[in-house]
Amino acid sequence: MSGMPKPICLKFISLEDGEFTTKNTSSGFKFRLVSYNILAQVYVKSSYFPHTPSSCLKWKARSQAILMELKNLSADFLCIQELDEYNSFYKSNMENLGYSSIYIQRTGQKKDGCGILYRPSSAELVLKEEIHYNDLVNGIDYGNVSTEIESNGMLDIDRKEEASGKDSMKENSHGDHGDPSDPRVRLKRDCVGLLAAFKLRDASNHLIIVANTHIYWDPDWADVKLAQVKYLLTRVSQFKEVVSNKFCSIPSVIVAGDFNSTPGDEVYKYLLGANSDSEAPAIQLCSLYATNGGEPPFTNCTPDFTGTLDYIFLSDAGYLKPVSLLEVPGPESADIIGGLPNHYHPSDHLPIGADFVVLGSSNSSIVPKLHDVEDGLVKFKIEEDKKDQNN
Repeated sequence: MSGMPKPICLKFISLEDGEFTTKNTSSGFKFRLVSYNILAQVYVKSSYFPHTPSSCLKWKARSQAILMELKNLSADFLCIQELDEYNSFYKSNMENLGYSSIYIQRTGQKKDGCGILYRPSSAELVLKEEIHYNDLVNGIDYGNVSTEIESNGMLDIDRKEEASGKDSMKENSHGDHGDPSDPRVRLKRDCVGLLAAFKLRDASNHLIIVANTHIYWDPDWADVKLAQVKYLLTRVSQFKEVVSNKFCSIPSVIVAGDFNSTPGDEVYKYLLGANSDSEAPAIQLCSLYATNGGEPPFTNCTPDFTGTLDYIFLSDAGYLKPVSLLEVPGPESADIIGGLPNHYHPSDHLPIGADFVVLGSSNSSIVPKLHDVEDGLVKFKIEEDKKDQNN
């Protein structure tokens, strides 16, 4: 691979014994899900990543490094953010590795988007929906200008010290215009997400919903981020109900992505239902890493910003059990020093993920078996006949 060494082989750590694990070491149907912001090539400029060797920023080298890393992760589901060059590169190359995929490009003239890549040998895609956060504009009550969007975070909207050049480019490269105090402008950030329902190819055909999203980046616009995650969870809840009714089974839910929010902030607390100043979320979630030892020290690492922005959240009634977590390097790791991207990591983000074991299916909990229905009807008919005789 010209220009870059082979990416480091990241390891999954067993939650049971603390040792390295491979995907087929546990009994029962097992699948692996990984979430990864791969850094869209459209945002790769040497001026945004002056700490990165120039050879690591060239598309020919980066594309092959990312492809190699995706292959080495050996996931059944890949939730990818900042996915560009989808039709020209990733779609066909990932098909050659045994993956099918669905993709949504950001609204407007933005070149990147979100994708869910999956192995048809592990799961069947049965339903999907797109999320366009620009739809929030249609829900504004223009008769009441004292909206949450207008009243939060407006004094410092021009402050960009925390934002990287790459993130600024996301917003300004195509000349966004308008008054940021106008909710119609403020909410129109061209962010997107995907909802997909899969039937696992296990004995019980258990259903899972996988949601993948990329929330707005600006640290000063927390009100917009909060509006987006509220809409996200509402859509996830509605999608779960549709799937439950259509397939007569209660699905497990996995919500993954780059949330551009750090642990403990308002967006993070809302996602976990821990924000007492806000209404309860439409669906109850828990954080995969937080409930199994703690969030990673960081998932995004550059000289300008190092922190955790990427998460996997779960809503499950006991049908899935996480059995291993993808190990995230610490600040002292030699492959991290100096910031990302570098010769070892082709993105400024690190992937996160887990192996899950299916403990059972919810099919029987929501729909009675046919012979049970028939037995019930027979018993009802006998009771009615007895009443008629007594009368």
